[in-house]
Amino acid sequence: MATTGMPASIIIDHRMVTTAFELEGYRTVRNLGVVRGITVRSRSVLGTIGASLQTLVGGNITLLTKLCEKTREESFDLMLEHAGQLGANAVVGARYDATEIMQGVTEVLAYGTAVVVEKVRS
Repeated sequence: MATTGMPASIIIDHRMVTTAFELEGYRTVRNLGVVRGITVRSRSVLGTIGASLQTLVGGNITLLTKLCEKTREESFDLMLEHAGQLGANAVVGARYDATEIMQGVTEVLAYGTAVVVEKVRS
């Protein structure tokens, strides 16, 4: 079987991701650097029309909420995939950033620091 030279990806449990800079109950044994996941998404014409109609009624604009959540989830999963490729088992300092690249097109970036942690023994 041929190998690509890349280590096998580790699947990182979502509970091993935090916005804090340390994971409670664990100690960092190795810092692997910044990891990121980027998703660029545009609104469809039909979605834009549907969202515009929802604004007339007021309240939560569910079409856009679902689109935003899907985009954040995708960028988050890409960040975890990147961390897993580096051999991390956790991500600390996780953050999101969003930028409108052009009208109706938004980039969502999930980023953090990939680390290897081990459980603290009591």
